[in-house]
Amino acid sequence: MTGRRVHRGTAPAAAPPGYGAGLVTQVRADVLSGDTAVTGASLAQAVRASGRLLGAEGALRAVDRVRADLQGLGPLQPLLALPGLTDILVNGPEEVWTDTGQGLQRAGIRFGSDTEVQALASRLIAAGGRRLDDSCPCMDVQLGSYRVHAVLPPVSTGSTLLSIRLRSPRSFPLEALEAGGMLDGVSARVLRDIVAGRLNFLISGATGTGKTTLLSSLLSLSDPAERIVLIEDAAELDPAHPHVVGLQSRHTNVEGAGKVDLPDLVRQAMRMRPDRLIVGECRGAEVRELLAAMNTGHDGAGGTIHANSAATVPARLAALGALAGMSPRALAMQAAGALDAVVHLERSAEGRRVAGISVLTTSTEGGLLALPALSLSSGGMLRREGWERLVMRLEAKGRR
Repeated sequence: MTGRRVHRGTAPAAAPPGYGAGLVTQVRADVLSGDTAVTGASLAQAVRASGRLLGAEGALRAVDRVRADLQGLGPLQPLLALPGLTDILVNGPEEVWTDTGQGLQRAGIRFGSDTEVQALASRLIAAGGRRLDDSCPCMDVQLGSYRVHAVLPPVSTGSTLLSIRLRSPRSFPLEALEAGGMLDGVSARVLRDIVAGRLNFLISGATGTGKTTLLSSLLSLSDPAERIVLIEDAAELDPAHPHVVGLQSRHTNVEGAGKVDLPDLVRQAMRMRPDRLIVGECRGAEVRELLAAMNTGHDGAGGTIHANSAATVPARLAALGALAGMSPRALAMQAAGALDAVVHLERSAEGRRVAGISVLTTSTEGGLLALPALSLSSGGMLRREGWERLVMRLEAKGRR
């Protein structure tokens, strides 16, 4: 864990006498053996029938624990009450970590054994229509507001690994992100102009920098008369806009059929009269279809892309273009003509910040370059060599 901030969480309150994994197992078995639906009433009846002396508070806790074990996140369910929670990471029965935006924190929650961790992981993966076993030891599913990834031993060199990413229950207006320090007034004005001028853009950054959050906020600024079509591998975007439709990729089923990938969805979306075509995350061959759409009249399009800096976005695009069979030169020409701006995010001890806005251009050798237009300094956003190019693109759209 070198190079990362790690905090120790506090241990949970002591459980009442008679409350524990044994009671949960007994109540779960009693409920599932009956013919009635699993409801709060049936759970409460099973707890009373257990004969344990729990008291009113203990009985309520037991009901909540069994409900979480059957329908929720099991022992991890109490962590959902943590403000700002974005990730739950289980590295085995005795290591549970959380991220609430302040770095990783060790949670005071333990599983009884790795078998319990594996059981929870298998149930969550099965709820997403997939399976987790020796034949499929690594799996990823989307469950409502959760994105669940699990790895079984021996692929995992230790215990079962479970990673749960939580989608924000609501999108934040750009004003709220500005008040929270993600961006200053200068970058906020430019971003509003980019959206209003229907410039094509990408939001870049590493994992956990807030790319999806910022993209949702920017899409919320779109004209209410526009139709936004979202293409995602896992549905995470939730812009506050009256006309949003979403398409989500689908993995193969247990028979190996039924796959619908992102390039297919981009092609389908182009037939759905989109005013804004948005790819939640460019991570493969779909970059070819997205750039083609941008170059054929689909203004206001955008998405996110993983990159460590704005300067490395051209290399990242070239790598994705290679997956689609595009040469570096073809990719450079397409991207330079299609993309008007790249907004880069960074995460530090001070939080998530818009670190800069760049424009893409080609070099004399025909390669793709990211030219900084605005970059963050200790005194705020500074204009850089690409500023005039960005202004020209905004002026062409009537925003300057």
